[in-house]
Amino acid sequence: MSRRVRGVSVCIVRLMRVDGREIPVTGKLLQPMIRRTSDIVRVVLAVIGVAVVVAGSLITRPEWLALERSVANIVGFLSQDQATMVYLIYGMLILALPFAIFIELVVRRQWKLLFGYGAAGLLAVLALSITGAGISTPKWHLPVPDRFDTFLSQFLDDPRWIAMLAAMLTVSSPWLPVRPRRWMWFLLLMFAPIHLVVSSVVPARAMLGLAVGWLVGAVIVWVVGTPALEVPLDAAVRVLAERGHIVRAFRVDRPAGRGPLLLATEVDGPEDEIMVELYGKNQRSFGAIRQVWRWITFRSSETAPLHGSMHRAVEHRALLGIAIGDLGMADSHQVAVAGLNRGWMLYARTRPRGTQIASLSAQVLPGVWRSLLRLHENQISLGDLQPDFVRVSQGDTLFGGFAAAEFGAAEAQRQTDIAQLLVTTTSLYGKHEAVSAAIEALGEDRVAYAARRLTKSAMSIGIRKSVPQWTKVMATAREEVRRQTGHDRIQSQQITRFSRNQIIQLVLLVALVYVAYPFFSQVPTFFSQLRTLNWWWALAGLAVSGLTYVGAAAALGACADGLVKMRYLLVEQLANTFVATTTPAGVGGLALSVRFLQKAGMTTLRATAAVAMQQSMQVITHLVLLVVFSVVAGTSTNLAHFVPDATVLYLIAGVGVGLIGAFMFVPTLRRWVNHSVRPQVKEVLGELADLAKDPKRFVVIIAGCGAITLGQALALWTSVEAFGGGTDFVAVTIVTMIGGSLASAAPTPGGVGAVEAALIGGLAAFGVPAEIAVPAVLLYRVLTCWIPVGLGWPVMGWLDKKDMI
Repeated sequence: MSRRVRGVSVCIVRLMRVDGREIPVTGKLLQPMIRRTSDIVRVVLAVIGVAVVVAGSLITRPEWLALERSVANIVGFLSQDQATMVYLIYGMLILALPFAIFIELVVRRQWKLLFGYGAAGLLAVLALSITGAGISTPKWHLPVPDRFDTFLSQFLDDPRWIAMLAAMLTVSSPWLPVRPRRWMWFLLLMFAPIHLVVSSVVPARAMLGLAVGWLVGAVIVWVVGTPALEVPLDAAVRVLAERGHIVRAFRVDRPAGRGPLLLATEVDGPEDEIMVELYGKNQRSFGAIRQVWRWITFRSSETAPLHGSMHRAVEHRALLGIAIGDLGMADSHQVAVAGLNRGWMLYARTRPRGTQIASLSAQVLPGVWRSLLRLHENQISLGDLQPDFVRVSQGDTLFGGFAAAEFGAAEAQRQTDIAQLLVTTTSLYGKHEAVSAAIEALGEDRVAYAARRLTKSAMSIGIRKSVPQWTKVMATAREEVRRQTGHDRIQSQQITRFSRNQIIQLVLLVALVYVAYPFFSQVPTFFSQLRTLNWWWALAGLAVSGLTYVGAAAALGACADGLVKMRYLLVEQLANTFVATTTPAGVGGLALSVRFLQKAGMTTLRATAAVAMQQSMQVITHLVLLVVFSVVAGTSTNLAHFVPDATVLYLIAGVGVGLIGAFMFVPTLRRWVNHSVRPQVKEVLGELADLAKDPKRFVVIIAGCGAITLGQALALWTSVEAFGGGTDFVAVTIVTMIGGSLASAAPTPGGVGAVEAALIGGLAAFGVPAEIAVPAVLLYRVLTCWIPVGLGWPVMGWLDKKDMI
C-alpha cells in the first residue's frame, strides 16, 4: 500500500506471516490493468467471438439453419419420450448451475468475488435485453405449466439465460477448483449437442448469448483480477529457505509489467541481499506473443528456437548465466529456479557486482570489446547489450541480463551483439572512441560488416529505452564506422522477413487491385467497342500522354534548381503515377517526390518546399487555363453541369470556416501551424519570390505545368476522336479540367470510378453520345493511368534498388 503526503509518495510496509515469522514487504505487488496480458488476450478473443457470431448470423444464417436441421435429422435418433427425458435432465442441471457456482464461492469464502459474480450476470442479461423499443424484460414464468419441459425451455431457449451463465462462469472460473470448473463448462457447452440430439435446431441467438456472456465475464475478470495476480511470496520464502537463504524482508524494485516482478530480498545466508524475479501468467502470455511475433516477422537465422513454457525460458536464462559465469564474465550467479503455485516462476540471483560502464572512463572500452570477442569465440551471444548490463570489476568486464542470450549462437546473432555494443558505447563515450576501440579489438572488416545491423530491428527494446535518442546515436555510429573503415557506403542488412519498402509495395499492390476492380468490370464493354477504334488516334493519345511526364519532370527539376538530371526525373514521374494511383488524393506521389529529392541531396525542408512550389504552380496554371478556355468557349459552354448544388457549396464553406476557427482557437493546432506549416509556407513564398527574378526558370515551370493540363486534355480529345469524335478540343479541355478536378477530391485512390463518371458525364453534357463517351474515357484512362501504373511498379523497384527513394 502507498499514500501521498504533500506530493511525496510514502510506502507503507505490510507484514506477511510465513511459518510463524513476520516478513515485511515494501512496495506495490499488484500488476496494472494495461500489463495483464492474459486477461487482455481473453477479452480480445471474446470480442472476436462476438464478431464471428454476429457476422455468421447476419451473413450465413439461412445456410447455418439448413445445416443444423440436416444434422438434427441425422443425430436425432431418440424417440419423443426419450428426447423429453434427456431435455428434462439437462434442463434441471443447467437450471441449477448458477446456484452451484454461488454455493461453491460461499463455501470457499470468496466474498469479494460475489459482487463480480452478480454484476456479470446482471450485465449479460441487460446487454441482450436492449432493443430498439427499449429494454425487453425476460419472460420467465415461475409457476409450473402443464409440462415441466415447457417450463425449462423458457430458460434453455432464452439467450439471456445462456449469457448470464457464461458470464458468471467466466468470472468465477479462475477461483474454482479445476475439476468442478471443467464439469461446469462442459455442462454449459452441451446445450448445442443436446438440442441436436432431441431434434431441435440450435437457435443462433443462443450462440450469441454464449459469446456475449463470455465477453462480459472476460471484461470483468480483466478489471477485477484473478488469483494469478496474487504473488505467492510465501512459496518463494520456502524455496529460498531450502537453499540456505532465510528471507528477512522484501522490497519491490520494479513492479511486474513488460518484465518480471523484481524484488530486492534481504536474507540471512551466504549473501546479505539477493535479487528475486517472479514471472506470472501475464509474463508467460506476453512472452509467447512476442516470440510468435518475432518468428513471423524475423528471418529464421535471427531468432532463437521458441520456448515451450515459461519454465523453459527461465531455465534457459539461468543455464546461460552459469555458462557465462564459468568464463568469469557474469555479473551475478544463480541462487534458485523453481516453479511456484498459481503458475508463477521464481528466478533468484545474487546482486550484480562491479561498476556500470556509464560511470567509468573510455579506458575500459578495449577490455569490453575483448570480452565480447571471447564470448563469441565460445559461441555465446548476449542479444541485449544495454548500458546497465555491462559492468567492470577489478579490470574484468562482466555482463548481465541473459534473457536474450543464446548458446551456439549463429553468426547473425553475434553481429547483432557488435551492433548493439556500438550503439551503447557511442552513446556513453562518443563515436570516435567507441568505433576506434571496436576496430582495434575486432578489425575493420568485422566492424564494417556488423555495422550493417545498425538498424531498428537489431536493437533490443532495452537499448531503445535506455539509450537517449538511440536512432540518432545509431546513425552517428554507422557514419563513423564508414569514415574510419574507408567504405563509401554501408548498406543496411535486412533482418526481418519483409522490409518496410516491401510491405509498402505490397499494400500499394493490394490497393491497386482494389481500385482497378470497377475498371475490370467494364473491360468486356470496352473490348466490344474496339472494333470501331482508330488505332492512329490511340497511338497519338499515347504519345501525348508521354509528353505530360516530360512536362512534370521539367517543372519539378526547375523547382529543385536543376539538382537532378532530367532522365532520373522522368523515371521518378513514372513511379510517381503508380504510387499516386494507389493512395487516396495522390498523397503517396507527393511523399515519393519529396523522398526522391532528399536522396538526391536536398534537405527535407528544401525538398518539401520544391514539391509544394510545383503543386502550387500547377494549381495556379490549372486555374488560369480554365478561365482562358472558358472565355474562349463563350456562352455556349454550360458550366452548370460541373458546379455542385448550392447546398453542397454552403456545406463546404461551413466546413472551411469551422477548420479555420479550429486552427485559430485550439492551441495544439495553432502550434502545429506555427511550427510545422508556417516555415514551409514561408519557404514556398520565398521560392516564388526568387522565381519571379529568374524568368527562364519561371517559364520552364509554367510550361511544364501547362503541358500536364493541356496534355491530359489532348489525350482525352484524341481518345474521343479514336471512336468517331463528337466535340471540339475546347469543350474536351473544360471537361478534363473541371470534371477531373472535382472527381480527384474523391476518397478513392487515383480517383478511380469518380474520374470516369465525371468525364463521361461531362462529355455527355456537351452532346457526345454514350456509345462514344464511355469507351473514349476508358481508353483515356488506359493511356494516362493504367499503362503508366503498370510500368511504374517495376520502375519503383528499380529506384529502390538504386537507393534513389
